[in-house]
Amino acid sequence: MLTKEQLQAALRPIAEPIIKRSLVEIQWIRDYMIKEDKVSLTVVCLKKDDETQAELEREIRFRLAESGVSNVHLRFREASEQERQEVMGGEHASASNPLNENREELKGHGAGLEHLPILDPKSGVHFIAVASGKGGVGKSTVTVNLAVALARQGKRVGLIDADIYGFSVPDMMGIEETPAVIDGAIVPVERFGVKVMSMGFFIQDNNPVIWRGPMLGKMLRQFFSDVQWGELDYLILDFPPGTGDVALDVHQMIPQSREIIVTTPHATAAFVAARAGTMALRTEHEVLGVVENMSYYECSSCGNKDYIFGKGGGARLAESLHTELLVQIPLGVPENHPSEPDYSPSVYKADSTVGRLYDEVAQRIMQKCEKD
Repeated sequence: MLTKEQLQAALRPIAEPIIKRSLVEIQWIRDYMIKEDKVSLTVVCLKKDDETQAELEREIRFRLAESGVSNVHLRFREASEQERQEVMGGEHASASNPLNENREELKGHGAGLEHLPILDPKSGVHFIAVASGKGGVGKSTVTVNLAVALARQGKRVGLIDADIYGFSVPDMMGIEETPAVIDGAIVPVERFGVKVMSMGFFIQDNNPVIWRGPMLGKMLRQFFSDVQWGELDYLILDFPPGTGDVALDVHQMIPQSREIIVTTPHATAAFVAARAGTMALRTEHEVLGVVENMSYYECSSCGNKDYIFGKGGGARLAESLHTELLVQIPLGVPENHPSEPDYSPSVYKADSTVGRLYDEVAQRIMQKCEKD
């Protein structure tokens, strides 16, 4: 089986058709997924027309075939304005690089954040934090599927796995690579059209994170200051469960953030989740709605629904927070197979029943956030 380095060596001669620079060197071939004799890649290009895509696809398939890989799955997307600036140079690229700001100003709690372009309310980025009162309710599953669903709607989406103690997003999305570092800036990993940053990328052998609160806040601020997010429409944050330091830091750093609260139908889970929602309201963050996860189990043979964890928790929570119940997600797992090029353990496909539910939620979130 080929390694990522061998794939890059084989593809390095392929140049972006307009700027004539190696797609590998400028890191515009991404999302390397290698499963036995199958390879999956994402290709970024300046102009995504049929002719350009066909030309690049022919050359990529030819060079991989020479390396013994015949089963290739390719995805193409057009470069964002930020990515264009980064590879083509110019004053705008230099000015928009947050690494040019004084990092010393970030040492204080929330200090210097006004210098970070992505946190500027004028940036146009919609920040959505996904929170829960307790663990085990499927908050991270909701987060990754909401992010992917927004990307399917054509939105430019980033995702921060802010659950620093219980990071799980890379594994849930089937991400096997780690972020690249270019000129001192971290380039997030892109998967299913979502740019992802997680503490899990920097931990070896699944070791636990043993940090006190101030260190958590510092890492979170680095995710904003040291990562080249490019242009985004939405940045989704997967909160740790509860109302601890990370949630407080985000509330202070991003006063314009909105929140989604995740619960199960169980009365106790909803009762605990109310604390996270109340914290959002007390810090003047809008609660967009409640997602009730594991609402029921639907029999694949007869279609009967069993309400394993009871009924009504999500609706009661939404009522107590003066918001709406966005969706009720059934209990289950995606029907994905490890042999698939785009395999991930937790992302529902667009044509699945649950995938369509997440697409509906994404559309409702877009209506709420973009109504102004």
